[in-house]
Amino acid sequence: MLWLVKVALRKPYTVAVMAALIFVMGLLTIETTPTDIFPDIDIPVVNVVWFYQGLTPEDMTNFITTFSEFNLSQYVDNVARMESRTYYGLNVIRMYFQPGVPIDLAVSEAVSICQTVIKRMPLGTTPPYVLRYSAAEVPVIQLAVSGKTKSNADLFDYTWYIFRRELATIRGATFPPPWGGTARFIRVDAYPDQLLARGITAQELMEVINNQILDYASGDIKIGDRDYLVSVNNVPTNVQEMNDIPIKKVNGQIVYMHDLGYVRDGGAVQWNFARYNGIPAVIMPLLKNGMASTLELVANLRKLLPIAKASAPEGIEIKELMDQSVFVRASVEGVVKEGLIAAGLTGIMILVFLGSWRSTLIVLTSIPLCILVALFILSRMGNTINIMTLGGLALAVGILVDDATVEVENIHRNHGMGKPLVQAILDGAQQIANAAFVATLSICIVFTSVIFLEGPPKYLFTPMALGVVFSMLFSYFLSRTLVPTMANMLIRQEEIIEHKRKIEGKPLSRFMRFHHWFMERFEEFRDNYGELLKWALHHKGAVFLLFGILGFASFVALPFVGENFFPPVDAGKFRLHVFTPPGTRLETTARIFSEIEEYIKKEIVPEEEIDSIVDLGGLPFWFPAGMAFGDYINEGTFDGEILVSLKEDHHSTFAYMKKIREKLPRKFPGCEFFFQPPDMVNQILNFGSAAPIDIQVVGKDPDITSRFAKEIQKKVKKIKGAADVIIYQKKQPYLHLKIDRIRALDFGLNQREIANNILNQLSSSYVVAPNYWADPKTTINYPVVVQTPQHLIDSHNSLLNINLHPIKEYYSDLLASREETQLLSNVVSVEHTQKAAVVSHYNVKPIYNVFVNVQGRDLGGVVHDVQKVINSVKKELPPAYEIHIRGQAESMQNAFGRLGLGIVFAILMVYFLLVVNFQGWVDPFIILMALPAGFCGVIWMLYLTGTTFSVPSLMGMIMTVGVATSNSILLITFANEEMRNGADALTAAWMAGRIRLRPVLMTAGAMILGMLPMSLGLGEGGEQNAPLGRAVIGGMIFATIGTLFFVPVVFSIIRSKKTRPTE
Repeated sequence: MLWLVKVALRKPYTVAVMAALIFVMGLLTIETTPTDIFPDIDIPVVNVVWFYQGLTPEDMTNFITTFSEFNLSQYVDNVARMESRTYYGLNVIRMYFQPGVPIDLAVSEAVSICQTVIKRMPLGTTPPYVLRYSAAEVPVIQLAVSGKTKSNADLFDYTWYIFRRELATIRGATFPPPWGGTARFIRVDAYPDQLLARGITAQELMEVINNQILDYASGDIKIGDRDYLVSVNNVPTNVQEMNDIPIKKVNGQIVYMHDLGYVRDGGAVQWNFARYNGIPAVIMPLLKNGMASTLELVANLRKLLPIAKASAPEGIEIKELMDQSVFVRASVEGVVKEGLIAAGLTGIMILVFLGSWRSTLIVLTSIPLCILVALFILSRMGNTINIMTLGGLALAVGILVDDATVEVENIHRNHGMGKPLVQAILDGAQQIANAAFVATLSICIVFTSVIFLEGPPKYLFTPMALGVVFSMLFSYFLSRTLVPTMANMLIRQEEIIEHKRKIEGKPLSRFMRFHHWFMERFEEFRDNYGELLKWALHHKGAVFLLFGILGFASFVALPFVGENFFPPVDAGKFRLHVFTPPGTRLETTARIFSEIEEYIKKEIVPEEEIDSIVDLGGLPFWFPAGMAFGDYINEGTFDGEILVSLKEDHHSTFAYMKKIREKLPRKFPGCEFFFQPPDMVNQILNFGSAAPIDIQVVGKDPDITSRFAKEIQKKVKKIKGAADVIIYQKKQPYLHLKIDRIRALDFGLNQREIANNILNQLSSSYVVAPNYWADPKTTINYPVVVQTPQHLIDSHNSLLNINLHPIKEYYSDLLASREETQLLSNVVSVEHTQKAAVVSHYNVKPIYNVFVNVQGRDLGGVVHDVQKVINSVKKELPPAYEIHIRGQAESMQNAFGRLGLGIVFAILMVYFLLVVNFQGWVDPFIILMALPAGFCGVIWMLYLTGTTFSVPSLMGMIMTVGVATSNSILLITFANEEMRNGADALTAAWMAGRIRLRPVLMTAGAMILGMLPMSLGLGEGGEQNAPLGRAVIGGMIFATIGTLFFVPVVFSIIRSKKTRPTE
């Protein structure tokens, strides 16, 4: 590499242009690269959403879900796993594919299969929505549309067809169907008493309406020289005209629509509600897709919102809620500030050690250039600027100075020996070229451990690792080019100034006096260290005993550290899912939600700390695609979620959640409460899972799986730290209408006729006979549905009074002795029963979910105790029944196992690299002897700071491997040189420790100071990377002690048996 140094010294302007070009390109990269909270998690997922109004979850499962899953699992390639939930009239199948599968191909295969199987579905089944999904597709902001003078249908209609269209130009934005309001329908309200009086059934009314309102084409006619387009009044020009449609002649009199009911411009039956701060509203979330930037999305939205608000109809208000970009911006800025503070602290340390601001400038110049190069390469690879990437670069700040520092110090040392400056630069570069290159490669190699990660952790930490690797490699390159060039310019200038000062007899500056004082103290410290090292070299047994005690104590402390997948983050939000008693009607659920909100504001969270409260209750029944986005677990009209966003200056969100868990169940004993991940960080990490611990009981018989789920729930509730232990699948009350087919036959009826009338009156004609009317003002078409108003069928008697007509063409021989109109009560009996409100499958198999949250304890500890419960219950399971733990718990266990394997692999790769460099097996073994102490340091730092093991802290441990190895390389390389010069093993070890003390301490100090701001976790979202910083600090402190004491002792023992090291 010496040729590179020579080229740089000969062509300094070329080096300067290179640095300037890097700076400019880096700034352009920052400006053009999307900014987000996390890297893009590119795991292909496809959602298939089926809809059939009025079909119970059981029937939906039997006729649609299971058959779809069988075919999708068989004929769609590369499906890793499949999950589904089936609700009332709604089914969502989520297919997770193997990494690297083209998402477009997966979507096309799913579409083709769904188009094939639809022929086996119930009559009236429409093709499903087939939608791609990503873990990163979480709401970044929510928009609330409200209006005191507007109906729910008006609000929904404006939001869905106008407001949503105005925002559709935002690049990278996805607007799923909104919550709240109701879809605009042209309601043909049929009154049962009027139908009965005139002998007309709801089925007949539907057929007549559909025959009178048509969307048929007409054609054209040529008369003479002209060609006329022909139109027919198939579609009424307004809704009121529909009331005058003739339906039937009864006793010579024409019966009109207005005689049987009323046609009105209204809305579908309300199946969900949305409110913000207690105001009924339509809530439309904005999701980001692909590589879009959260900050850019929200910024572009705010540009368009004033225009949309100005053009909105009078009386409509639009509010922005739950803006996640605030958290993202604060998190990114926090990491940047931590990096700047780290660079500043490192610079101060270097300045104190070197005593020259010019030499410090040489060292510090490489930091931003290396970071900018890493950002440029990562951006070209398709990565975003995020807290993980920036965290990795902040992590690298402490070691980026290492190459330059060692180079500058060696130049000073050679120059101090009387060599000309250029020769000192060349000799200094040559002397450390090999050792520095191997040290750099050692740090880079340890990050290859990320290749063992799978799932979301792989996508989160690979950019971080690549950022460190790219910056480290370029740091070495700069130490061969920019550092020699700047040293030639600045150190020469420094000599001139110092020579002038001596001639003029000027005193030393205040800082130089401080530097000399510091160096005198450091030399005293070096002497004391030398004496201590000498004692250690002569008392090897005591050293081994001390380090053995440290290892044993660390092993004992290890179980008390705890485990978490990622550190919990206080994002200033909580998301409370509320289950009222199953079967509760929507209006009652909304009232209970209001009472819960009032209680929270009065008794738990001070109202002045609350920024907004958003309610989302029920199911988005008429636009079911909304269930395909996010981690919604709503089951029906009886449950929903309350999302509370706190103001910036708020008390601990976790403390409020604890109070809610304590107080709400006592105040509302009929309800169940469960906290879901509220912010985009936890939603992304959960990857669609509702709980960190999801216990799945798998089996074909729902009664058996339900019994075991209840047993698990009962036992898990007793586990310390387990919170919100609920069984997801609720039993909902049913009225089962049992048709007597023989009696129906006697009345001239069949099952289809009876079922169609029940469907039309209780649901609507929308599914079995859809019809549409186009509004001439808006050119938007709306469903025309026949349905009995729900308030007219509100009892058993009104249900049984549904009238039915015999089918004359089939049963004419039976009609002579029968009345023409029959009541439903003549052919059915009613049974009260309970069935599941939602049916869940995992890989086609039916499951029951027991959701478990964690409070006041680490996730790993709770999972360990949960596993004990599962093991005890498994002994009682019938054959073919299984119990699994999924969610974050599964991801954590997998990530820890893979990272543990990655650490072993990294150590092995570093060892092989050292073997190649030292051409022997012994020296690499000695060098790695600092690592056990480093691992002990990680354990004790985490234990003393109350930090758990997590994926970030394990990444910090990996970083410790690389840096500790690079320090030991410097020590052993010097010791080998001393032995080649004739010193014995003890003297060589002592000299290596004493002489290399300063660079070792500078490297360790740079890492520790560089990680100090991150370890404090002070910024918004700083909790995410704090364990990483703490692990590095603890590991470096103990690894440095191991390098300075244990490594020389091991070297002296092993080398005392050999006179000379391998050349």
